[in-house]
Amino acid sequence: MRLLHTSDWHLGRSFHRVSLLDAQSAYLDHLVATVREREVDVVLVAGDVYDRAVPPLTAVELFDRALHRLAAAGVPTVMISGNHDSARRLGVGAGLFERAGIHLRTDPEGCATPVVLADDHGDVAFYGLPYLEPALVKDALGAAKAGHEAVLTAAMDRVRADLATRPAGTRSVVLAHAFVAGGEPSDSERDITVGGVAAVPAGVFDGVDYAALGHLHGSQRVTERVRYSGSPLAYSFSEADHRKTMWLVDLDAHGNIAAEERVDCPVERPLARLRGRLDTLLEDPALDRHEDAWVEATLTDPVRPAEPMARLARRFPHTLSLVFDPERPPEDPLASYAQRLKGRDDHQIAEDFVAHVRGGSGPSDLERTVLRGAFDDVRVDETVREVSR
Repeated sequence: MRLLHTSDWHLGRSFHRVSLLDAQSAYLDHLVATVREREVDVVLVAGDVYDRAVPPLTAVELFDRALHRLAAAGVPTVMISGNHDSARRLGVGAGLFERAGIHLRTDPEGCATPVVLADDHGDVAFYGLPYLEPALVKDALGAAKAGHEAVLTAAMDRVRADLATRPAGTRSVVLAHAFVAGGEPSDSERDITVGGVAAVPAGVFDGVDYAALGHLHGSQRVTERVRYSGSPLAYSFSEADHRKTMWLVDLDAHGNIAAEERVDCPVERPLARLRGRLDTLLEDPALDRHEDAWVEATLTDPVRPAEPMARLARRFPHTLSLVFDPERPPEDPLASYAQRLKGRDDHQIAEDFVAHVRGGSGPSDLERTVLRGAFDDVRVDETVREVSR
C-alpha cells in the first residue's frame, strides 16, 4: 500500500505579515497532482491543518477545496488535529466526510478505532491520535499522570490492544502529533512543554509498522518506522535550510517499508539568512543569488548604520527581517539582552531573574516546582480558551 505522509499545512498562516495563501494553494495543487500521478493509495495528514483554532475564512475555503479534490480523486485521506487546530471545530461533519473517504480523527477517546483499508495483501489499520494535551485527556485515557509520555503511552496501549484483536497479518499505521525524542525542532513550532518535558521516546510507537508524525517542521527519520514529513512551506527563517518534502512510502505484505521517496514541495520563494556588515551585504557579488529571496539580515556593524532597511531593500527587495548583532568583545557590558537570552526557555529566564534579584541565589527546588507549575497552568489555560472558542 502506497502512503503519502504529510503534516503541518498551517493553512491561514502568514510569514512576517506576508500572506502565504497563494503558496499554500500551490502546495495543495501539487499534493493532488502527486496523488494522481504517483498512484497513491491513501493520504495521511498528521495534524496542524490550520494555523490557529479559529482560522480565517480564506483558509477554510482552501481546505474545503482540497477535500473536494481528494474525494473526487477517489483516494482515502486520514487526518488528525494538531496543537494549532481546534479539534472540535475540525471534527465537525466528520461522519458525513467519512462517506466521501475523508476520515477525520479529532477525538482522543476514538484513538483505538481505526480506519481499515485493504489492498491485495489484506487489511491496513490506520489509527489517528490527535494532539493529546496531557491535562485535558489524562483521565479520559486513564493515563498514570499528566505528561506527554504518559498520555501517548495510554493511547498506544489502546491501539495495541485493538490491533491484537484483528486478523493475523493486519498491518498498522499510526498518525500522531507530538514531539518525539531525536527530532530536530525549528523556531516556528508552538511550545508544548509540560512539567519541563516536551519530548517522548520513539519506543512509545513500538508494535506498529509505520508512525506518521506531525508537529516538527523538518522532514526527518526518528527511526526507520517513525518519521516526520515536516511542513510543506517554511514558516520561519530557522527553516531556511530545510528541504520541504512529503514522504511517499510503500508498505509490503508484511508491513515492511519496501520503497520510499521524498517528494519535493513547490518553493514559491527561497529563504536566505544573511549576516555581516551592511556595506558587505550590499556589495558582495556572492550574494547575487539571494536577491529574489525572502531575506533575514543580521547586521554586525559596531554602530547602527543609517537607514539600513531602505538600503537593503534596494538590493534585496524581499527583506522581511532585520536584526542587529553588533561586533563587540565578549566582556562588553553592552552586549544585547536578546543575545543573553538566546536559547533559553521561559522557565530558565524566570529562574535567572530570581537569581538576579537575590544577588546570585537561585530558586529552591520547591520554588522551581512552583514556577514550572505556573508556566504549565498558563499554557493549559491558553489551550482551553482556544478549544472553547
